[in-house]
Amino acid sequence: MKKIFSTIVLLSLVYKLLVFTSGCAQIIPPTGGPRDSLPPVMLSAVPKDSTLNFTGNKIVLTFDEYVQLERPEEQLIVSPVPKVSPLVEAKLKEVTIRIKDTLEKNTTYSINFGKALKDINEGNPAKQFTYIFSTGTYIDSSTLSGKVVMAERGRPDSTLIVMLYRNFDDSAVAKEKPRYFTRLDSAGRFTFNNIAPGRYNIYALKDQSGQKMYMRSSDPFAFYDSTLTIGDHNIQPVLYGFAETPEEQKPGGTRSSGTTAKPTAKKEKKLGYSTNLESSQQDLLGNLVLTFNEPLQVFDSSKLHFTDTLFRPVSGYHIKADSVNKSFTLTYPWKEEQEFRLVLEKDIAKDSAGTELTKADTIRFKTKKNSDYGRVKLRLQNLDTSQHIVLVFYKADKIEKSQPVTGKEVNFALFHPGDYEIRILYDANSNGKWDTGNYWERIQPEKIISDGKKYTVRPNWDNEINIELPGRPPGDMLDG
Repeated sequence: MKKIFSTIVLLSLVYKLLVFTSGCAQIIPPTGGPRDSLPPVMLSAVPKDSTLNFTGNKIVLTFDEYVQLERPEEQLIVSPVPKVSPLVEAKLKEVTIRIKDTLEKNTTYSINFGKALKDINEGNPAKQFTYIFSTGTYIDSSTLSGKVVMAERGRPDSTLIVMLYRNFDDSAVAKEKPRYFTRLDSAGRFTFNNIAPGRYNIYALKDQSGQKMYMRSSDPFAFYDSTLTIGDHNIQPVLYGFAETPEEQKPGGTRSSGTTAKPTAKKEKKLGYSTNLESSQQDLLGNLVLTFNEPLQVFDSSKLHFTDTLFRPVSGYHIKADSVNKSFTLTYPWKEEQEFRLVLEKDIAKDSAGTELTKADTIRFKTKKNSDYGRVKLRLQNLDTSQHIVLVFYKADKIEKSQPVTGKEVNFALFHPGDYEIRILYDANSNGKWDTGNYWERIQPEKIISDGKKYTVRPNWDNEINIELPGRPPGDMLDG
């Protein structure tokens, strides 16, 4: 009986304990510990790293955790560049490298994994993990670092690769793969390690074909004017990239799929047009552009009437057609808040099929106010007029205006409001615009500097901007 009573009392105490403490404590499930943020660490290599007199064709690397390879065909850099790339595979904690190319005698080889080598659980990359070996009695230790800048923008493009050639023929870069290559970091800098000392030509290229050769003049490219001697001095070259010709565009901006489209009902063809007016307002700093939907066979300017609101003719204007007779630009010295009419007679234009406008039309518009624009005063420091500086104003990465500089102050009575980047062009041929390079004629592109700042022009406001110009144009070597 006492035993039963003791059991009841014990259960009662446990119940009260649970009731009174349930509101004060929370049950927290185990978290599993902190997240693994460490990259894989190599424990051993067969043959060992930096081995000499290498004669095999297989390398096995063992790591401290399970590993994977992500896009090794894009990330792997083998130097010197082989004719046949090695086969690289990951399984459990091992990475196996099978060499498919004939190795050169007395040569230092490096296999850089870039960002390809990662652990399986968290995907932590062993960035720039490199295995080195030599078929000779020593490891080459020469290095070369530098920078690549896109000349037109004054900024780096990290998608380019940098290439070293021992063949000094100009055509080598278009006919054969380089001796060494490496990639750029986000700041446009590059570094070659463990390369053989000697003389090299250096190039940079956006390798869109994957061939590591300069195959199209529309590919961004850079070359250094002289041959580099690596090993004697700590040189740091700067290369300036350019595209010699614009990239070819397919009609409509798309590629043919090779399939036959289903026939669609033919729409009745009509001749139409549009203008560049904004809400029926004409920009005081621009021209009026009339664009037809088809190139014209005939455009009779005598049947276009530029008038005031009372339809009285306006003089002092000019009309110019583009090369395909599709757009027509009307130039006139606009003043603020003027109203005009542009009358198009029905038979003013015909396309190649003889199609005309369906009817005569009248375009009514008014010029903008001066207060819609900002007034800009630029003060330039460290100006050297012998450098032929041009200020290039970019808005949303498009050129809005270019202005050659002849004095320490530049003024604009009217300027489009908005946010701008002002780039400094060193206009070598004084033609007021940026000129690209030409490798085959050994012409470097003109250089531009960008400080990366944004300058805001406010409407109906006196906008004053101070620009400190560099003491000298961009050079072909890094300082220090």
